[in-house]
Amino acid sequence: MSRHYRIHGLTCDHCVLTATEALEALPGVRAEIRLADGDARIEAPASVSDAQLAAALAPHGFRLEPARGPDADGLRIAIIGSGSAAFAAALTAADAGASVTLVERDTRIGGTCVNVGCVPSKIMIRAAQIAHLQQAHPFDGLAHTRPAVDRARLLAQQQARVDALRQAKYEDILAARPELTLIRGEARFADAHTLVVDEGDGRERRLQADRILIATGSRPYIPDIPGLADSPFWTSTEALEAAELPRHLLVLGGSVVAVELAQGFRRLGCEVTLLARSRLLSRADPALGEGLRAQFEAEGIRVLTDMLPQAVRHGADGFELDTPAGTLRGDRLLVATGRQPNTDRLDLDAAGIDTDARGAIRVDAGLRTSAADVFAAGDCTDLPQYVYVAAAAGTRAAINMTGGEASLDLEVLPAVVFTDPQVATVGLDEARAAGQGIAIDSRTLPLAQVPRALANFDERGFIRLVAERDSGRLLGAQILAAEAGELIQSAALAIRNRMTVDDLAGELFPYLTMVEGLKLCAQTFRKDVSQLSCCAG
Repeated sequence: MSRHYRIHGLTCDHCVLTATEALEALPGVRAEIRLADGDARIEAPASVSDAQLAAALAPHGFRLEPARGPDADGLRIAIIGSGSAAFAAALTAADAGASVTLVERDTRIGGTCVNVGCVPSKIMIRAAQIAHLQQAHPFDGLAHTRPAVDRARLLAQQQARVDALRQAKYEDILAARPELTLIRGEARFADAHTLVVDEGDGRERRLQADRILIATGSRPYIPDIPGLADSPFWTSTEALEAAELPRHLLVLGGSVVAVELAQGFRRLGCEVTLLARSRLLSRADPALGEGLRAQFEAEGIRVLTDMLPQAVRHGADGFELDTPAGTLRGDRLLVATGRQPNTDRLDLDAAGIDTDARGAIRVDAGLRTSAADVFAAGDCTDLPQYVYVAAAAGTRAAINMTGGEASLDLEVLPAVVFTDPQVATVGLDEARAAGQGIAIDSRTLPLAQVPRALANFDERGFIRLVAERDSGRLLGAQILAAEAGELIQSAALAIRNRMTVDDLAGELFPYLTMVEGLKLCAQTFRKDVSQLSCCAG
């Protein structure tokens, strides 16, 4: 596979020779490098990632980046959407000299994350955590108090921060970049180079472009349960914008959004019953969901697994759900059963764009669709639905649209669930490694063996590391801990750099930090850490 890059730091012919030899030491790699501008044409198999190429050059002081085409001046790019993928692509394409038009049907730009997703949910979750600590902290000598929760004021503060971030990160940037144009309306394809934009009130315009990026995101998936569609259920959007707290919240779902909001509303004083079709966090290592369930039940959340309502009714007294466990009643119902791509109104067939059974657009590593000159990024594609994946995909799509060559490498993908304790994962767990036929060793370190957890009087959770049996190379990490999200990137970097558990065990970690738990867990592959002194190296 041919790839196009720029190499920075080349100053002489010897540098070119050194860089060439470093790259060609990787299996199957051949490189042609030009000194004058660092232009590099590299033939490499798909098994060799961009990160591996960059790592081969780094010890010699050279930096690798995907090339951006010199021919983007005058290139017309249309982007459907204005969220993270769309804006990352728009800015990258504009920097390369393209003229960019974004089409957005919503009244707010910025997409799901800043408006109704990541940002408001994390604000709400943090407020709920503070409320919980007031009445359930572990320290003697500090009184436990029942918090007085003013949901309206919390919501006002939350929305003010959302508005400020949208203004600073989207609206102000758009206003400052004359090469970016925003059209308000809903786009659909006429062909692979033409969009029809419905601007409302019967007005339409045709927009022609040399390249088109689809970045339309996703929306909550609503299961087909009798009576549900006709009821005033909440999705995460309505839940996060609700000015009043329900007395009893029924939550349908067992994945990320469901568990985060269920715990948040419980900690703000609501009775909460959660119904999961299988188990909590069913795609993750079962120990993570089991540990989270134990915490939920300790906080008074009723968790019903392997449970799907047979019917939903709504009346003056609220919701009634018919289930195998009997009739459940609550005054609000939150449906958080996953998300579906926003692709059904794009007329993708008119451009010859393939989707999977869910309607997600199929893309390759360069974010190319089945239609020439049409790219896609973010939650509307068959890629993992994380905002940082969307932004990275948008950037790489723009490089490819403007004549460069870049690919999205998802080999090391960290993920965090913002419950308390948090759930964080990266790489392979035991089951996935076994499914790939990899012989592994794994170790699980209870947080009671982590000094910082002891000092915090918070020993909930564990750290698990998965390593290749013969080499000891780290393959994955699963963490259930109050600060798991702050630990996981260190594990991701270790996996990216192909470190072994012995390498990790030999690194210096500051004492009385939670991330020291990674070192301690790595040490358990060779020794019993319970027999070590506090900060034994």
